[in-house]
Amino acid sequence: MQRLASRTGTRLPFASRLAALAVVGAVVAAGTSACANGVNAQPASAALRGRSASTSPLATPSPPGMQAIQVASPPQHIQALGGALADAGTNELLWSRGLNTELPMGSVTKVMTALVVLQSGDLNRQIQIPAAVLSYVAKYQAESGGLHPGDVLTTGELLEALLLQSACDAAYVLATTYGPGMPAFLAKMNAMALKLGMTHTHFTSPDGLPYPTEYSTYSTPADLMTLGLAAMKLPVFRSIVDQRFYNLPGSRGVHHKYWWGNTNDLVGSYQGAIGIKTGYTDAAKHCLLFEAVRNGTTLIGVVLGSPDSGPAAGADAAQRLLNWGFGLKLTVSG
Repeated sequence: MQRLASRTGTRLPFASRLAALAVVGAVVAAGTSACANGVNAQPASAALRGRSASTSPLATPSPPGMQAIQVASPPQHIQALGGALADAGTNELLWSRGLNTELPMGSVTKVMTALVVLQSGDLNRQIQIPAAVLSYVAKYQAESGGLHPGDVLTTGELLEALLLQSACDAAYVLATTYGPGMPAFLAKMNAMALKLGMTHTHFTSPDGLPYPTEYSTYSTPADLMTLGLAAMKLPVFRSIVDQRFYNLPGSRGVHHKYWWGNTNDLVGSYQGAIGIKTGYTDAAKHCLLFEAVRNGTTLIGVVLGSPDSGPAAGADAAQRLLNWGFGLKLTVSG
């Protein structure tokens, strides 16, 4: 399978991303505060400050005012084309590979879809599933939540299917509803990316499906770390991606029974894992945006383009990074 040629450029400085995250966090928080469940989103407030330990045991020079960090050895056996790992509490980038290289990311795209929907608030909005979801899923042989045309589900329930089961039918329904229409929704996704400072990201689908080409929707490890930080500031989002599954009992005359399992193999099997989202296409290979908490330390990371060693290839790479990160011995030098 042909790989995307690496495209690199100057990323928005992480200091600028801090301001962008605060602005977008406030916007999304305003939307989610209107949800009937009464949960208020917390504005995103932290952006990563660039520091890479990918090519040398000693981290690259840090920006003025930051402490230099010595890393005993980089993580081993990480075969992903791109990736990054950071301490979300201290805003220190511990490791990266191809930090600003644009790559396809498959269904990690759905994190942005969820952010755009959450900005609109009202998770109790009722949406009737259109018949078009069947042809949409069939056309692309996409991952499905098994949505039944005619069923009426809430926005919150569709978000469960979107983020856990990685349901492309749920992405289609949410996008066409909240655009309204696909073109308008994609415009909102790309506008949100710009507000977050994700200058090397572009969306042509709400689910990461490979249309019009396998490389039309793309991002970078740096941009996806920014996206992950923004999403995990939202309690509603966090509460969804932290689940192993979601069971929705049937309601006569309203909707069928549904059960959606989390495609993220880390959740429920790796101590402290609390999300975030898997991704896969033939071009993207195995991708995972992830976060875990242990002993008061929160690590957030991403791997893109992990080889096809098995269905859990992304999770395996993430676990190696997390084990390395949590076991890291940091020495602060003058």
